[in-house]
Amino acid sequence: MSSGTHRVAILVYDGVKLLDVVGPAEVFGEANLLGADYRTVLVSTTGSDVTSSIGMRITVDGGAATQPDPDTFLVPGGDVYPRTPVTRDLVDATRDLAARSGRLASVCSGAFVLGASGLLDGRRATTHWKIAGELAARCPRARVEPDAIYVRDGTVYTSAGVTAGIDLALALVEEDHGPDVSREVARALVVYLQRPGGQSQFSAPLQGSPPRSPALRRVVDMVTADPAGHYSLAELAARLNVSTRHLTRLFREELGTTPARYVESIRFGIAKALLVQGHTATQAASLAGFPSYESLRRVFAREMSISPAAYQRRFVTARRPE
Repeated sequence: MSSGTHRVAILVYDGVKLLDVVGPAEVFGEANLLGADYRTVLVSTTGSDVTSSIGMRITVDGGAATQPDPDTFLVPGGDVYPRTPVTRDLVDATRDLAARSGRLASVCSGAFVLGASGLLDGRRATTHWKIAGELAARCPRARVEPDAIYVRDGTVYTSAGVTAGIDLALALVEEDHGPDVSREVARALVVYLQRPGGQSQFSAPLQGSPPRSPALRRVVDMVTADPAGHYSLAELAARLNVSTRHLTRLFREELGTTPARYVESIRFGIAKALLVQGHTATQAASLAGFPSYESLRRVFAREMSISPAAYQRRFVTARRPE
């Protein structure tokens, strides 16, 4: 665990997402109230102030080149990437600060800045799931793990969108000051106590809020208790003692989906959990109620653009301690 002053430099630019900046900064600031000594500065490529993605002006502490060597260097994301190429001045500033820092981190599309700077070559990395495929295409020498909250590869950390930056910052605080401080910071900020880096970015129905309608809650209970059971629209309606038309309307109005797709989503969540627990893809498909491995594979391809086996490898790898 570290002691003494810990310098954190956050590189901001026009179009940066404000929450990607202030989320981690608040974690470090809260840790200071518990005895840490993080000195967080905001820097830009030129030393000029920047404008965030929502139009709010961000005042910086200076230019990247004039800052003392940071212990932690963080690049937040912004809607500007990956829509546009990373600018040369941003690449140069990133390379300079990375070369002088003890550890390097990014939030969301900040990974594109690291990638354009060559800092993800030969490393595992993640970003928001919507743009993970684009990151993999632009950084063919990186191994992109699209489902992780955050990934550590040596001294390089990358994380998914917005709130994942808070998870990552909590992990850094824990690394520096131990789990007790990290836990107290999470409690003070009223956030989850640091979700594991390998936890899925995706929320299955079982992990979210239960449906409001008692009938729909019973559907969740039935499928969870016996995922391999038969749950056609007619069978569900009969079990719930409602008409098929009424049940279809309930699903459409409350959940915006069909009964069949919702049952499939519950089974999908169960299958993912089984894969993480170490079951083979064929076992996971059977236990989760899919008629075959191929049917589970098609859902993975549609929802996540990867195979069940690839999901299992990436999830387990992202959780592996260094």
